[in-house]
Amino acid sequence: MAHAPEAHAAEAHAHAEEAFIWKYVFSKNHRVIGIQYYVTAMVMALVAGLLAMLIRLQLAWPQRDWGVLAKLFPMGYDVGGGFGVMRPEFYAMLFTMHGTIMVFFVLSTAPVSGFGNILIPLQAGARDMAFPFLNGLSYWTFFVGCVVILSSFFIGAGAAAGGWTAYPPLSALKGAVPGSETGQTFWIIGMVFFIASFTMGGLNFVTTIINLRTKGLTPLRMPMTLWAMFLVAVLGLLAFPALVAACLMLIFDRHFGTSFFLPTGLVLNNVPLLGPDGKTFLHQGGSPLLWQHLFWFLGHPEVYILMLPALGFTSDILVTFARKPLFGYKSMVGALWAIAGLSFIVWGHHMFVSGMNPYLGMAFAVGTILIAVPSAVKVFNWLATLRGARIRFNTPMLWAVGVVSLFISGGLSGVWLAQSAPDIQLHDTMFVAAHFHLIMAGAALFGVFGATSYWFPKMFGRMMNDTLGKAHFWFTFVTYYGTFFPMHYIGIAGHLRRIYDPYQYEFLKPLQPINQLITISALILGSSQILFFVNFFWSAFAGKKATENPWQANGLEWTTASPPPHGNWPGPIPEVHRWPYEYANPDFPKDPVMQHEPLTAAEMEVKAAEGPSRHEH
Repeated sequence: MAHAPEAHAAEAHAHAEEAFIWKYVFSKNHRVIGIQYYVTAMVMALVAGLLAMLIRLQLAWPQRDWGVLAKLFPMGYDVGGGFGVMRPEFYAMLFTMHGTIMVFFVLSTAPVSGFGNILIPLQAGARDMAFPFLNGLSYWTFFVGCVVILSSFFIGAGAAAGGWTAYPPLSALKGAVPGSETGQTFWIIGMVFFIASFTMGGLNFVTTIINLRTKGLTPLRMPMTLWAMFLVAVLGLLAFPALVAACLMLIFDRHFGTSFFLPTGLVLNNVPLLGPDGKTFLHQGGSPLLWQHLFWFLGHPEVYILMLPALGFTSDILVTFARKPLFGYKSMVGALWAIAGLSFIVWGHHMFVSGMNPYLGMAFAVGTILIAVPSAVKVFNWLATLRGARIRFNTPMLWAVGVVSLFISGGLSGVWLAQSAPDIQLHDTMFVAAHFHLIMAGAALFGVFGATSYWFPKMFGRMMNDTLGKAHFWFTFVTYYGTFFPMHYIGIAGHLRRIYDPYQYEFLKPLQPINQLITISALILGSSQILFFVNFFWSAFAGKKATENPWQANGLEWTTASPPPHGNWPGPIPEVHRWPYEYANPDFPKDPVMQHEPLTAAEMEVKAAEGPSRHEH
């Protein structure tokens, strides 16, 4: 567990003398690796954001001549006769790669691999992750996956275009769409690298949290962020193997003539896919539904891999700026466990329109609606924590309140989609796009922004600019709702998802002004992120230097310097004596009470008289 101070001092001195490439590039330090993950995710977010802006321009003005864009993306626009109108297959590539990059390479990476690496050793009271070399290897495996995914844009007929869910037969037949050729193969390879990286990270997370917690840090003294990271790692370790197996089978279908996902009787471009004899079909007996089951067995836990860190961040940030203990700590931990557990038995609600036994559909519907119970527990406990509080509306607190807002508004639309009858009508509409951009993407994104501004001192030893941070929040909050909330309305009106030109249908033509309003809001939303990038990089190098505990919080990460030295604490690791949310304790002369502060004589008397208390969690 803790190193001897003399041995640690010698190790820290050796680390200080390391060459730049081993200290900051091929590093084994958890904080450096976390920042590497985070910055790489920022680059991937820029790519995904650009794709999103192109999608929105197409939906608002589908037949517009975009001559400038045609010159930038000649593979995606028809330029004959002076026109620059987007091609349908290019549009399919845009939403495929936007979804893939955002879900896996941004929103799974920044909160989990980024902040997980930065915070787990600090909050658990460990010198580093359990396996530092494996930790560094996991980042570079992820980096290779990013390179493979991005390179697919420039190879062959372009990147994958079969949807971010890669449903066969579009993803399994090379000639289905242009992106089904080399681009789809690169998509599969990139995903395998991502999953390998996440698996290495998950093993590190679980081992570190179980084995390297400091003395006194019992499970029910762990902060909510640490609980969230533990459960996310478990979800990934149990769920991702299903997608690895599916990707391997898809590779065999594409390149070695198997038929795991390809049924008999396929016709491509009006030509039957026949075998060498010219009489029997080339593919026999496969099931596209098998891919859907394997993908969504991972896909729904993946939703909570994105969301659980944001829920943990929100709990830690709310109590700090409300200056109150977290209401219902044990029920909050139980709610996280319930959400994580239920996520494994509800994947079928993504497949209501695929066809299934009504009794099976009912089971999936009941399981899905049950997730509303622990979700409501978290919301009401957050509200109870805020009730009567002396709230400090610093930038991290604004983002945390934003998470609560999106979690509520996105969750309410989820109640509709949890039931097969309304979901069958709404499934292929923009209503679903609105729902998951609020509850999944929005909550995760706001959580990342909140965590960035809150733990920035532990990343770089400096403070982010609070004025720029608040401006960034309000621009993002207003335009995020302006972009995605109207999608509920156009979805109920019948606006389809994944459609290149909605206005080829008469009944959708009246919705064009709303789509144009959504696009304007989305463009402002994208542009407002410039504030964040400026604030992030300026503050990292020139921001105000942070003290050890600038927010007056009480977790273990705030008992060491900002940023922490190699090994996190220059001396012995602090011992934990109490739970992580000791605010407004009337038995202690100061506020907050740090986790490593010993119990007072009065507290010891209460403990002896009443037995285990909140200090004994």
